[in-house]
Amino acid sequence: MCAALLSAALPALADDVLRVGSKRFTESYILAEVVTQTAAPHARTEHRQGLGNTAIVLEALKNGSIDVYPEYVGTIDQEVLKHDKPASLEQIRRELAPMGLGVAIPLGFNNTYALAVRSDTAGVRTLSDLARQPGLRFGLSHEFIGRADGWAGLRQRYGLLQEPRGLDHGIAYEALAQRQVDVIDIYSTDAKIGRYKLTVLEDDKHYFPRYDAVLLYRLDAARRFPAAWAALQKLEGRISATDMIAMNGAAELQGQPFAGIAKNWLMSHPAEPVSTLGSSRGRPVPDMDTGSSASALPPRVNTGSAAPKFTDVLFASDLGRLTGQHVLLVALSVLLACVVGVPLGIVAACQTRLRQSVLGLAGMLQTIPSLALLAILIPLLGRIGIVPALVALFVYALLPIVRNTCTGLAGVPRGLQQAGLALGLNRWQRLWHVELPLALPVILAGVKTAAVMSVGTATIAAFIGAGGYGERITTGLALNDNNMMLAGAIPAAVLALLTQALFELAERRFVVQQVRH
Repeated sequence: MCAALLSAALPALADDVLRVGSKRFTESYILAEVVTQTAAPHARTEHRQGLGNTAIVLEALKNGSIDVYPEYVGTIDQEVLKHDKPASLEQIRRELAPMGLGVAIPLGFNNTYALAVRSDTAGVRTLSDLARQPGLRFGLSHEFIGRADGWAGLRQRYGLLQEPRGLDHGIAYEALAQRQVDVIDIYSTDAKIGRYKLTVLEDDKHYFPRYDAVLLYRLDAARRFPAAWAALQKLEGRISATDMIAMNGAAELQGQPFAGIAKNWLMSHPAEPVSTLGSSRGRPVPDMDTGSSASALPPRVNTGSAAPKFTDVLFASDLGRLTGQHVLLVALSVLLACVVGVPLGIVAACQTRLRQSVLGLAGMLQTIPSLALLAILIPLLGRIGIVPALVALFVYALLPIVRNTCTGLAGVPRGLQQAGLALGLNRWQRLWHVELPLALPVILAGVKTAAVMSVGTATIAAFIGAGGYGERITTGLALNDNNMMLAGAIPAAVLALLTQALFELAERRFVVQQVRH
């Protein structure tokens, strides 16, 4: 019911906007910006960044929340289509078509998975060597641990006995450098491989498939945006592995913004006008099955600029937009929680036999892990963005409002209830004129708790493209950029303090008015 109300109350996504998605790691952000900026002169575009892992972004693509996103052939083959053995590109296209999806525009480089160790790790140069070193500590990304082409198959192929520790990809390099772990999973185009002087282990039993970068898209997107699609086709084979490593380095090592990196690369790699090339026919296409690819010009990404100051990151031009999105998420979710939670609290207070059931249900909903709840809501609601984020925040705001409403009403002195009865008030009149006014300070305290909690919890909304301060935090996690993470965390903390102060002022004013009356 709440989902239906939210869907009706919020504006539908515009059909004339080409929506580009990205996962939550550096390379995906950059490639999505390249796609967005390439299409921008020919269509209205929107980059919905940092949507999470493959399952979330794929669901967003299927339900039309996004139209295209950069993906890898190996991921499509094994994670999306669940193949045990590598399939040809033609077979992949045939199997994607019934889903309304297609794969096209190989970008020109292969970014495969690999495992890496510190260069001073003795006796480990191949993946087979890991089986002879059971004491090594593995720190692997959560997605790699859960993927069909990740840890489970690798462990079986090489007979590994170690138990991995789950780490976010953005902090794995630091953990390895600080000797908290000994082995991490990497992408072959990671710029930090050279910076940390790591040894990339040879896949001597050829476990990992090729991960040639391509665009995974909705088939109707090519028809809806013909000019933009023609422009995107010109990206085919133009991004070399060297280019990609340089762009990743500009983001991760020098702190340059994703949009600026993409803009610099596009300016230094101009394409032919769209009118001269409407399709990829007549041009060499990278062979994704054999590993050969078209080579691009040497990268000319600007790498001389210093990392931005913290104050520049904190007060960047997106601060106002992110603040508006965050406030909107908190305000709407708490309002919805009040509309539902206060009546539930009244029922729990008035019907003692239902009290434990109502409070138990509200408490159980709050125990659901936030990311798991978002992952469940996306297929249920058929979209990403603000609607599933609001539903999740509404669920977490419900318990303190229900509990405090019930507690406040139950705490009204019996003598005052009997006084209302003596005045001839019926049950609803006593509730409205006597009990609720007396319980209001306690109810308001519950709303305050829900609002302050929602300010912090709302940062998870960025994982599904709903914006807010979490957008900076997810970017900071992807880059292991403490300044960026603080630039998202500090405004959220300030907003939480302001929210608490506003509610306390309202409570004091209300108490003063009650005393006067």
